[in-house]
Amino acid sequence: MNLLREFEIKKMKESELVKEYAEELVKIVDRVRMLGKKFSDKKIVEKILVTLPEKFEPTISSLKNTKDLSSTTLEELLTSMQDSENEQLMRHENFVE
Repeated sequence: MNLLREFEIKKMKESELVKEYAEELVKIVDRVRMLGKKFSDKKIVEKILVTLPEKFEPTISSLKNTKDLSSTTLEELLTSMQDSENEQLMRHENFVE
């Protein structure tokens, strides 16, 4: 029960990378699965979509317009989010220079 609660209250911090956040969620889910409970990747995808910071809204909207998010895999979602994150980081670096 504590693991499920931990999963439910987990949110991505502004300063956190998508990869770090996803890894934390997957670690929690792996522990839940080791206890014999079913836990779908779809639930992880949904969790990520609703807990990403606002800066990812354009990417999420784009995904909604081009894909059926109910059939999007965790890998596809993470690739899209990491690509968006990398673009944002590159823009920020260029702006700082």
